[in-house]
Amino acid sequence: MQPYDLAIPTLPSRSIPATIAFYHHLGFEGGAHEFNWDYAILNRGAIELHFFRHQSLVPADSFAGCYIRVMDVQSIYQTFMASRLPSTGIPRMETLEDKPWGLREFAVVDLDGNLLRIGEVINE
Repeated sequence: MQPYDLAIPTLPSRSIPATIAFYHHLGFEGGAHEFNWDYAILNRGAIELHFFRHQSLVPADSFAGCYIRVMDVQSIYQTFMASRLPSTGIPRMETLEDKPWGLREFAVVDLDGNLLRIGEVINE
């Protein structure tokens, strides 16, 4: 049992196998749910993302996303950089930046247009 409350985003996917492959390339583990192959659970350390099949999803029209607060955004950014995602289009990865609202963050848009903002509080 976990020692804290936890929210887990559930995001749409046009293809569960393609989503699994995309996130495995970013260092996530896991896969399709053993009782429902139209659902996937992926983990990277304490980060957990769930995906459900939505075949008619149009990635450019997607408004799905989540914010992932982490302790060391730099190391995650470096790992994700190895995936060589483009900086524009879908999918893409944006640059790591210090934001004026006190967070160091970057964003990834996956194959289905899901926006993941990943960041940490800047301790100054």
